[in-house]
Amino acid sequence: MKKSLLALSVAGIFLLSACGPSAEEKAAEAKRVQDSIDAVNAAAAEKAYQDSMAMVAEAQAAAEKAIELAKKEGTDASATVELLEKIKALK
Repeated sequence: MKKSLLALSVAGIFLLSACGPSAEEKAAEAKRVQDSIDAVNAAAAEKAYQDSMAMVAEAQAAAEKAIELAKKEGTDASATVELLEKIKALK
């Protein structure tokens, strides 16, 4: 009886250890998770770049409008022209 109980216990331990995911399955899951994280990070970086470029475009439009208004009023717009050149260099 003790021998059969021992054999049954050993068999149960082997069966329980066989139920979990294999090393290959664990590695595949880890790769899938990392790929997902990389995709989210790439999307966030692209969004940040697009937002940045939109801000540059808005600043350029504002500087061009300020230069146009200065020309209409006959005032000096040299500082705004310098700012516009710096903004264009960002692109």
